Amino acid sequence: MGHMRLCIVTSVFLPSVGGIQVVTYEQSRRLLQRNFGLKVVTNRLQTPRAYVVDGIVVECYGSMNMAFRLGIPYTIPSVSSFSLFAGNIKNSEIVHAHGHPYLSSLIAGKLAKHYEKPFVLTQHNTFIDYSNFFNHVEKINDIIVGKETLKLADRIITVSNATKEYVLSLGASPNKVEVIYNGVDLNRFKPLFSVKEEMRKKLGIAKDAKVILTVRRLVYKNGVDTLIDAARLAIKKKPALVFIIAGKGPDMANIQRQIEQLGLEKNIKLTGFIADKDLPLYYNAADLFVLPSKSGEGLPLVALEAMACDLPVVATNVGGISEILVKNFGKLVPPNNPEALADAIIQFTDFNIARGELRAIVEAQYSWDRNVDQLVEIYEELI
Repeated sequence: MGHMRLCIVTSVFLPSVGGIQVVTYEQSRRLLQRNFGLKVVTNRLQTPRAYVVDGIVVECYGSMNMAFRLGIPYTIPSVSSFSLFAGNIKNSEIVHAHGHPYLSSLIAGKLAKHYEKPFVLTQHNTFIDYSNFFNHVEKINDIIVGKETLKLADRIITVSNATKEYVLSLGASPNKVEVIYNGVDLNRFKPLFSVKEEMRKKLGIAKDAKVILTVRRLVYKNGVDTLIDAARLAIKKKPALVFIIAGKGPDMANIQRQIEQLGLEKNIKLTGFIADKDLPLYYNAADLFVLPSKSGEGLPLVALEAMACDLPVVATNVGGISEILVKNFGKLVPPNNPEALADAIIQFTDFNIARGELRAIVEAQYSWDRNVDQLVEIYEELI
């Protein structure tokens, strides 16, 4: 189609790092290549008020971001930001917001209706268990903000069937909901057979070690504490196992303390934040990828990235991960169960996986181009 003017509203965008940011970026980049006109409207997080990322024009609204310090990426737009939302939505032909619980999405939906613009909403995650007072806050926000945002949407895109069930439980109209699986950048995330030895040498890992990788923000819902408990059990049976935990977050100090208290410093490496351009090197240095999440997984991009690098995946059975895990190339275990996770890790580090087969499956099913083809069909139906 092309030349359609889109206003894309998201509470977070690059250079901030996370799943919503990646999805929004990958889709926007490809829509530009198809001659769509678009602007991303997002929260200002240590960025200029306006900037450009690979041709994507970004404008930022002011907001309060106090919850970010607690690992909760929730923003409250300022009153003065209203004109920014209104101007961009008025000048667009279609409005696409990301995340049902955000006030930015609700504002976008209200303004889209006011200016008689089609409103598309993408929901990325299932319910997130914070295991504290914020669970109640999340449920209240779902009732007050989330349900209203879902009601305003002309079409709701969910990244998995698990996410679809979540929005339906909040009252979303079934005939508005469509599942579009996330994609993966197949040009960047691919097998790199020549880097394994070099990366292990750089990281101080023995050639004969079995390396288990996770890439996670260090917050409660992502289950890194469970992975460390599982590592302790697995290392007792196989002392040559080495775990790489890539990521940062508010729980970094607690994770470091847990590793030290268990005496696992030699077997667990905390890398901190890994630049996106270096992630393929880490996937290719590993023998197994582990996703130990407790809750909230819609369709985890890191699992697709690992699989695109031909890396088997052991994951907890939460959210939509079960929909993409490939039989014989992965295993699901219950969340918060270190014993089951340790057994699965040992099982898959003992297997010899046929190289190339997993990569071929990912290539056939999970490209960003395929994702955007489906997205454009929805836009065209609504205009």
